[in-house]
Amino acid sequence: MQNIRNIAIIAHVDHGKTTLVDKIIHVSKIFRENQQFDDLILDSNDLERERGITILSKNVSVRYKDTKINIIDTPGHADFGGEVERVLKMADGVILLVDAFEGPMPQTRFVLGKALDLGLTPIVVVNKVDKENCRPDEVHESVFELMFNLDATEEQLEFQTLYGSAKQNWMGPDWKNPTDSILPLLDAILEHIPAPKIDEGTLQMQITSLDYSNFVGRIAIGRVKRGSISENQQVALCKADGSIKRVKVKELHTFEGLGKAKVSTVVAGDICAVTGIEDFEIGDTIADLENPEPLPRIAIDEPTMNMLFTINNSPFFGKEGKFVTSRHLRDRLMKEMEKNLALRVESTDSEDKFLVYGRGILHLSVLIETMRREGYELQVGQPQVIFKEIDGEKCEPIETLVVDVPSESAGKVIELATQRKGELLIMEPKGDLQHLEFKIPSRGLIGLRNNVLTATQGEAIMNHRFSAYEPFKGPIPGRINGSLISMEGGQCTAYAIDKLQDRGTFFVEPGDELYTGQVIGENSRDNDIVVNVQKGKKLTNMRASGSDDNTRIAPAKKFSLEESMEYIQKDEYLEITPKSIRMRKIYLDENERSRMAKKES
Repeated sequence: MQNIRNIAIIAHVDHGKTTLVDKIIHVSKIFRENQQFDDLILDSNDLERERGITILSKNVSVRYKDTKINIIDTPGHADFGGEVERVLKMADGVILLVDAFEGPMPQTRFVLGKALDLGLTPIVVVNKVDKENCRPDEVHESVFELMFNLDATEEQLEFQTLYGSAKQNWMGPDWKNPTDSILPLLDAILEHIPAPKIDEGTLQMQITSLDYSNFVGRIAIGRVKRGSISENQQVALCKADGSIKRVKVKELHTFEGLGKAKVSTVVAGDICAVTGIEDFEIGDTIADLENPEPLPRIAIDEPTMNMLFTINNSPFFGKEGKFVTSRHLRDRLMKEMEKNLALRVESTDSEDKFLVYGRGILHLSVLIETMRREGYELQVGQPQVIFKEIDGEKCEPIETLVVDVPSESAGKVIELATQRKGELLIMEPKGDLQHLEFKIPSRGLIGLRNNVLTATQGEAIMNHRFSAYEPFKGPIPGRINGSLISMEGGQCTAYAIDKLQDRGTFFVEPGDELYTGQVIGENSRDNDIVVNVQKGKKLTNMRASGSDDNTRIAPAKKFSLEESMEYIQKDEYLEITPKSIRMRKIYLDENERSRMAKKES
């Protein structure tokens, strides 16, 4: 029987979690001396590397002093809560990583709350103590307060704290005396994290995540809770509806280093991957055939937002993407639902439209970005918040919003948040920044980030997490400005844009191909106007001083995917292809738009 420790690493976005895992991997000599490797080994997905966030949880294992340590890297974002909740089921302890300046952030609270509820033993690591004006002792106090507020048990409150810098490759009990390696952390894991508790009895293993291989199909990953599982064994698969299927295990793999190692038997306490089982879902239990006992299923927080996904039917459809039909779109969304637990997809009365429910703008935008990189073309509507009726009263999701901002801009942020029905709960200095906490409806957050960043010259740091459903707070003003809409198709000209600049801000540049009904700018007033930007300059052979002034055009305003999703109005779609993101009106023809507007009014 080998010694095993199962730990999950939880931290807020950008507090150095993936870097710490890199250093643990290096110190355990997984790589050969001459092997090349990148930084951020676990952020394997392109999107994760670009955004610097962890989206999917990953498993690696290292060996230290004859003990196998299974490390589970978890996402730090509340939008990926579905990932977090199920991977914590595999762990016996957690390493809570906090930044020595920022301290525990709102989303750290979200994940830590889940871990403490499951009774996991925490070790706190205060990272980045080499940063200027860091405050490790205050941060240690605030972590204690946070755990106390989350109703941690007395054992959990007696947590071990280590200080260090993952980047500089050291950890130790005192931040004023740097050590020379990261090994004190591994020693603390062996000493304080309990070995897996082994229950006596027949086989039980809950499937907590899945992998896919082109050769063997879907692979179930989970931790063996009790008993043992062997190759070619006949087992029972306990499903959500209470039915039990007889299945056969083909192969078993445990995690070794960054890869997997084939084994014949896995005993309770270890995390393994099982191939050969078809038609399983995350949350199902693999149990003994004679005496199947299912484990309680994983409860996932409800989605708070939905968006309409539909096929691309603009005049430019099919020019850039490979997958453009409704069948492609349906298959891809169904495939995503298998592994993305917090996502729900519903069909609508139209064959080519789907309602996709998710945890927030980031959750949905990561799905859209992944799809466009795979070659899909699609259109999405404006994100809508999900209302519920509780005791006969209309309720909406409320979030906790935390903004750290230079003190001279704090007033502007408070004004913007309160306009959107935000209530200021806390305002206190934190270093040279003001720390603001609000309670705000999810509806009020849509489009708020853009305005806050503009008002604070990009210096605000915003984070939010879902807190509860509360009674409806009343109407919230949306985008005040109307849209500039292209009158015709074709290339836009510098001459036409120059003449229309006093009408508003443009999102397109001279030479861009446009189509009728495309949204090409923001009107300076509150109504939509149709403009002709294809008009060229009439050329004559007469010359006059003054008629040949050069055109001077302000640079086009460019949006990221999330910004565009927050920007569009109810009567607009966002067209997304592998190369472009365009905004358009749902009805491209001007007469049809006014007819539909009359119908609705």
